[in-house]
Amino acid sequence: MAKILVVDDDSAINELIKVNLELAYYKVITAQDGNKGYALAKQELPDLVILDVMMPEVDGFTVAKRIRENASTKDIPILMLTALNMLQDKVQGFNIGVDDYLVKPFEMEELLLRVKALLKRSNTIPTSIAVKEVLTKGDITLIPETYSVEIKGRQAKVTPIEFDIINLLMQNYGNMVSSAKILQDVWGYSADDAVETIRVHMRHIRAKIDKISAGKKYIETIYGGGYRLVPEGMEKQTDNV
Repeated sequence: MAKILVVDDDSAINELIKVNLELAYYKVITAQDGNKGYALAKQELPDLVILDVMMPEVDGFTVAKRIRENASTKDIPILMLTALNMLQDKVQGFNIGVDDYLVKPFEMEELLLRVKALLKRSNTIPTSIAVKEVLTKGDITLIPETYSVEIKGRQAKVTPIEFDIINLLMQNYGNMVSSAKILQDVWGYSADDAVETIRVHMRHIRAKIDKISAGKKYIETIYGGGYRLVPEGMEKQTDNV
């Protein structure tokens, strides 16, 4: 039975999530502040943390950062709950290493879907763990041991999810990979409102690659379709979506 930690300062939301997760046969522990939530994460080592962004004293971003920096908790999937569908919130969370977002108010069925997908992803060996050998396509090398991407001797660190996205593009290099396929293969679910999640990650990946690429662009957007890796790089790229 998977164990889930729910951290939200709203006791009513905590209880609602707890009841529905228990009905779905999960073991649930709760906390109503960030400090207690982080302490329980270290003590209980849950299979998943559901974490509210807006909390007094210690907010969800701080808790997520602490979880990622601790050796015993760094690999626990984190689903963040936010009352604001703000792009900067998603970027900040993904920078820290948050795995997924859900905007309040949400349907409980959607929460259960995200929970199931994250648990499945973590329990069935993420691509980033399954890839054992260095993978090279054209100018790009992906190094699993250090979660790094290398271009002509220069390296940039990436998050596990960014690693999985780049790896998926490399495995399909030269061909378009649809947003739906990225969602399915990396997150394990498909949802119309999650396309923005892909865009946020692509912006972040491109920003990291730009720092080591000497001006070349390696990910092409196929409008209305998805993304394509160009291993040898392109001299110009007109979009950053």
